[in-house]
Amino acid sequence: MRASQNIFNTLRDNPADASLVSHRLLLRAGLAHKLGIGLYHILPLGLRVIRKIEVIVREEMNAVGALEIQMPILAPAELWQKSKRWDNIGKELFRIKDRHENWAVLGPTHEESVTHLLSHLFSSYKELPKNVYQINTKFRDEIRPRFGMMRAREFIMKDGYSFHTDSDCLENCYQSMRKAYRRIFMRMGLDTITVEADSGTMGGKGSEEFMVPADVGEETLLISENSSYRSNQEKTPLNLSQDIVFINDNSSSSKGNSNVLEKIETPNQKTIIDIAKFLKLSPDQILKTVIYEVSNESDNEVVLVFLRGDRDVNEVKLRTHLQCEELIPARIEVQQAKGFEVGFVGPHNLPSQSRVLWDHSIKTRSQFVIGANEKDTHYTGFVPGTAIETHDLALARDGDPAPNGDGKLKEMKGIEVAHIFKLGQKYSKDFGMQVLDEKGASIIPWMGCYGIGINRSMAAIIEQCHDEKGICWPISVAPYEFVLIGITKTAQELKEVENLYLALVDKGCEVLWDDRDVRPGVKFADAELIGFPLRITMGHSYFDSGVLELKFRVNAEERKLKGDISKISDQIIEIKNELLKCL
Repeated sequence: MRASQNIFNTLRDNPADASLVSHRLLLRAGLAHKLGIGLYHILPLGLRVIRKIEVIVREEMNAVGALEIQMPILAPAELWQKSKRWDNIGKELFRIKDRHENWAVLGPTHEESVTHLLSHLFSSYKELPKNVYQINTKFRDEIRPRFGMMRAREFIMKDGYSFHTDSDCLENCYQSMRKAYRRIFMRMGLDTITVEADSGTMGGKGSEEFMVPADVGEETLLISENSSYRSNQEKTPLNLSQDIVFINDNSSSSKGNSNVLEKIETPNQKTIIDIAKFLKLSPDQILKTVIYEVSNESDNEVVLVFLRGDRDVNEVKLRTHLQCEELIPARIEVQQAKGFEVGFVGPHNLPSQSRVLWDHSIKTRSQFVIGANEKDTHYTGFVPGTAIETHDLALARDGDPAPNGDGKLKEMKGIEVAHIFKLGQKYSKDFGMQVLDEKGASIIPWMGCYGIGINRSMAAIIEQCHDEKGICWPISVAPYEFVLIGITKTAQELKEVENLYLALVDKGCEVLWDDRDVRPGVKFADAELIGFPLRITMGHSYFDSGVLELKFRVNAEERKLKGDISKISDQIIEIKNELLKCL
């Protein structure tokens, strides 16, 4: 491809609304162009990257026997109502109504559609297992689209679904897909780690995420000291009993240790930090109250969560425990309507019959300071009592004990690029999917689900493969393997550059010939910004002494090549193959 025939729209300055490196470089390198909030045009160079990622995914899926299908992006609302996700997912589900007043969904995923499809195609255990996938556009009505293609409203995803006669068959397929995913990301040049994850609205008993470690990742991962335990923070159990024992608060600093409530004045001290400083206590000696508004399919309620003051609520755990559609921090007006004294709410003499939940962390102390449900007032000496039912509702964090006993947890950031699930029989039950077993009895198939974000993978590669000058594409996914830059003075020199370009194309190389009428410095800067793995320069050193300059983008290594066009093109192909072997 000649650059003069391509859309070559690089930017020198960072876009004002782009915070992530990948977002900035996607726009600056002319790979994408913003249409609106969370919506992006993909330009020719960016689309070449997308298509290469898709090829890798297809090859690895086909290698494990998965069958590619194509499903409509639009799905009737009845399918989502059958699975109950029409209500459970909430406002992120993109709902639309057609001219006949029929509701439909622009699918963020296709569990309902694929189960509906295959329930009409299979009737016998002999037809299972089956593994199908598609690469298709998805929609998600994000409340805050951000980070470019990391969290867009429209995106491309590979979503796959497997159907099995029993859980053992599902497990075998799950592990096969897990290995295939690792090969996919290795071929993309991405370093990934797998972590235990929350299944969320997808359902099922187990799932794992493939994460790309990145300082700017929006997911927090917790890894044990020897990496034997790896989990998304939102999934990680918190077991404080491994390193904290019951404490008898008999020190003089604990403000009333008789296990009898004592009212104390705390004027204008509403936060845990404020109260701790005022009473000269540590935050873990104070009971925190967090109030939520919870929406379910049939009603709404207010839920209070009590936990140790140095801990935060894990809202994913709480939402899973409550099985609710929506969960938001209670608004001040809602708290006041319930009779709560905002900032001073505690478990003793609550003014409302609202639902109360207790976190396990309250069992690590014998007594706490609590809100007195009166303005500017707290109690000391509150004893939770051993009969209280507690739940794991707190957020695990750096330094906490690993759930498997492998020392302390370490925190790191990551970008999710894929998620695999053991769905079990949730959707097959919802859709009445049945097949006959070898004895002629009806059984409900088991399902797995396997997703890869295609656009997100492209952005993650940029996050992991860049420097101060721009992108450093792995050769397997680069828009072009080579950029050819000619610095010529005569028509004959220009012809020699063209001859090398044609020779490389004839031998199967992907070459972008930068034949634009711009200064060499602009061409070099654009080559580094876009990130072509290899830059070939035909300038005075070649025309004067037959020495061609080749430069690696990733480490700036330079090589000098000599010979006629045919010999030089063969040397270039050898170098290309060196890079491919590294993946």
